[in-house]
Amino acid sequence: MKHSKPLLLFILGFLAFWANGDNYAAAPLLPSIARDLGLSIPRAALSVTAYMLSFGLFTILFGPLSDKFGKGRVIKIAALGTSVFSILGGFSFNFESLVVFRAFNGIFGAGIFPVTMALIGSEFDDKSRQGAMAKVMGMMFLGGASATVIGGVLAQVGSWRTVYILYGIAELVLTLFVLRVVPDGDISEKPFNFAASYAEAFKRPGLLRTVAMVFFVGFAVFGSFSYSGHYVQNLTGFPIILVGLIVTAFGAGTAASSMLIPRVKPILGQRLLPVAGVVGAVSLALVVLASLFSVQVPLMLILGFFGFGLAFVVLQSSLVMTAQSKLPQMRGTAMSLVSFGMFVGGGVGTQFNGILISLGGIAWIYAVAGIFILGVSLSMASMVRERAGAESGRAAA
Repeated sequence: MKHSKPLLLFILGFLAFWANGDNYAAAPLLPSIARDLGLSIPRAALSVTAYMLSFGLFTILFGPLSDKFGKGRVIKIAALGTSVFSILGGFSFNFESLVVFRAFNGIFGAGIFPVTMALIGSEFDDKSRQGAMAKVMGMMFLGGASATVIGGVLAQVGSWRTVYILYGIAELVLTLFVLRVVPDGDISEKPFNFAASYAEAFKRPGLLRTVAMVFFVGFAVFGSFSYSGHYVQNLTGFPIILVGLIVTAFGAGTAASSMLIPRVKPILGQRLLPVAGVVGAVSLALVVLASLFSVQVPLMLILGFFGFGLAFVVLQSSLVMTAQSKLPQMRGTAMSLVSFGMFVGGGVGTQFNGILISLGGIAWIYAVAGIFILGVSLSMASMVRERAGAESGRAAA
């Protein structure tokens, strides 16, 4: 079936929305999971760990597989797998079955986001590529940010099982469209060699530097976002539904960036990255300052999280484009490295920020995030200038 690019983005964006939300929706469910299955909260939380670990490990595999067998084929298998195992998670009958179903859900989920970004890199030209990536990223992180609200509401009207089943059904419905709309991609004539794929990637100048910057973005975003609900609830005392709505401002910012980038990029040019860094740093400063004021706290938090999400997608889409440009014939492998860098950065950031919180400094995790966002934006802008200078030098020669 011939696909239109707007329809392709629409389908992939909503797939990313539900697949990413599938993970984050677990946060408000842990108490009810624990009660239903007779578990402690920490033991129930191991189901979240199982998802995240399998996601992080298998993201390294799916990129090279997509370069060999076609990006669309991998996305289709991953979409079907994650929908089936999300539904099965709702029918878990004990702790072991829950962990197994969530682990397989994470395995297949690892094949959606990085390969989708690689597919967009292949399907869109230089002019429209960043805007297309930003649209899917925006939907993905809107799904994650709104999952607390969606999961909380569904759990109240049904149960934690309802959440997993309905997320799985939504993913399954989208999978039917994915099967028809997403192109399979070409099968490479080269034999599949996992080690050789990464050996080739590590030789590319600047790729590891880009992945290192992705690590710090992951540290800043996932390392702080994990505690956002806790932070907002401590400051406001709001119930979980209202807390979720405030935190969803981050997702709204990520979604808004897809509309903003095509409009401001032609105007700002190379200044887009440092401007995004300043917006991110100022927004996170608002989040920190909210802890010092007794009035307008919700408004400051909403503006802060919105600007944080806006800046994040500008930086992340730029990093993704840069990584793919270093390895244009192996975009899947490049995206696996990017995804892995963000996952590891988020894991390290979560642990580091946990220490800060134990020392009584929860607001400071957003100060650290702001410094990293600003630093990455300036480093990225420097890399862009270096690349432009090198290209000008080659043209002059």
